[in-house]
Amino acid sequence: MLEARNVVKTFDGFRALDNASLTVPKGAVYGLVGPNGAGKSTIIRHFTGVYRPDSGELTLEGRSIYENPAIKQRLCVIPDDWFYFSQWSIREMARLYKGMYPSFSQERYDRMHEVFPLDDRQMIRRMSKGMQKQAAFWITMSCMPEYLILDEPVDGLDPVMRRQVWSLLLGDVAERGTTVLVSSHNLRELEDVCDHVGIMNKGKVLLQRSLSDLQDNTVKLQVAFGGDEPAMPASLDMLHHEKIGRVHTYIVRGNQNDILAQMSALQPILLEAIPLTLEEIFIYELGGADYAVHDIVL
Repeated sequence: MLEARNVVKTFDGFRALDNASLTVPKGAVYGLVGPNGAGKSTIIRHFTGVYRPDSGELTLEGRSIYENPAIKQRLCVIPDDWFYFSQWSIREMARLYKGMYPSFSQERYDRMHEVFPLDDRQMIRRMSKGMQKQAAFWITMSCMPEYLILDEPVDGLDPVMRRQVWSLLLGDVAERGTTVLVSSHNLRELEDVCDHVGIMNKGKVLLQRSLSDLQDNTVKLQVAFGGDEPAMPASLDMLHHEKIGRVHTYIVRGNQNDILAQMSALQPILLEAIPLTLEEIFIYELGGADYAVHDIVL
């Protein structure tokens, strides 16, 4: 597994990571989400050994990652801004990766050409952003990594290619037990592929758990009452409330059966539990005025 324990990183007095702790179980697809500036890319750069923490520890299966070539050979990364030598082609970059990763499979590289219809003799800098991202996946997945770290991985890809890339990634997870840590703002897409989720904000990991547990622990209710809204039970951990007409929408943290029992005691004329999306969980777990949608009056 990948693990960060109490990691602190400061840049010019700004605390980008503030005792951040994160655990990616082996064989999991772990989605890391958070607002801009939360520290997602910073902790990814620590996991890949680009940054050295001021304090704390980052390990892969218990062994330190920083300046550890043997560990880094088991791990590949596709950052949001993928590095390549400006005069090199896909074929030349693949040769470089082949020299760094003993697990690189030439057979898989050749087969991947059917998936990514690119000329591997063309210079990468002359390709579009989407084509460069395809090249990054082509080369990286040919390395057959045990651990794969992705930062905004499918940004710039068309819908068909996005679906193809996710299919390849999930195929490796199922067949080879690849562990994937992926950071993205596309929460709808992450919801389809991730089995674990971590939410970051202001350099901290606020919570992390399996997606099913996260969805089971937060309930969205639509409720209507015959008269005025009664006082809500004090035991309810209310994250959000809004009213449209006579219908109230509540977001409540806790066990769904317990919450429904307490709400039923108020004798509503309508009581319905609705599945929460990952985007809704993200917004309401962060909470507070900083994440509210504001109306601007001109």
